[in-house]
Amino acid sequence: MLSPRVPDLDALELLVAVATTGSVGAAARERGTSQQAASARLRRVERLVGFPLLERGPHGSRPTREGALLVEWARDVLSAAEVLDTGISSLRGARSSHLRVASSLTVAEHLLPRWLARLAAERPATRVSLDAVNTEEVARRVLSARAHLGFVEGPDLPTGLTGRVVARDELRVVVPPGHPWARRRRLLAPSDLATARLVQREPSSGTRTSLEAALATALPDLEPPVPLLELSSTSAVRSAVLAGAGPAVLSSWAVRDDVHRGRLVAVDVEGVDLTRALRAVWRRGEQPAGPARDLLAVAGRTR
Repeated sequence: MLSPRVPDLDALELLVAVATTGSVGAAARERGTSQQAASARLRRVERLVGFPLLERGPHGSRPTREGALLVEWARDVLSAAEVLDTGISSLRGARSSHLRVASSLTVAEHLLPRWLARLAAERPATRVSLDAVNTEEVARRVLSARAHLGFVEGPDLPTGLTGRVVARDELRVVVPPGHPWARRRRLLAPSDLATARLVQREPSSGTRTSLEAALATALPDLEPPVPLLELSSTSAVRSAVLAGAGPAVLSSWAVRDDVHRGRLVAVDVEGVDLTRALRAVWRRGEQPAGPARDLLAVAGRTR
């Protein structure tokens, strides 16, 4: 740990400038400050280190014997800081040229295209790669640094990640027009939904885990049945329902057009909260930087 007597970089730069120019006034002009402010800063440094740094005379200022030693050490510190700054800039440039995003399917299909278009307008030099995978795989990629930023749709944050809510969604129960549920005049009972054999996504998908969490809250003692079909994408589930396979629970974004055109019928459920939060996620203890930070800002502005 550094001693509290170590001056900061700005103070060291000012001291070196005085030694180089031979004058506090000239050093102040070089540093873009007033001579009065520079003199006050140098006096604070002298109090900090505990010994005089400059000999002031009618023709300028020069370092004391101790001050000359400090100037030489300061040059080494400033040189090392410049190397550090160059390295950081290089790394930021490498990161900013390519943004890797992993997203669950709902966000990837219905929200990210708009967000990425806005990001491209704001950062045209950034190359973006997007992998649409399930929530479990999003977590793996972000944790292993294969993705700079992730988007998930499950009820809980995956272990090791932190995040922010960027949008909200509602799951809808949908059936083809010929299904018995399509002709119901009353709300669907939670037990009817919980015991139905549904066309579903795989167990690690955010849509399925969100549905299971909502049903477990409404009916904690009920064991859900085996799915009628288990498919690996939202599009496949939607197509199966359109073909008459059976009911499904999907994001409202995924079925909005089908419901509007009458190809599918949305069935309301009594006493089950099917709303959910969609989150951006990143590794715990870190913060999104560069284009990942900018994409997060875009999502916040356009949700």
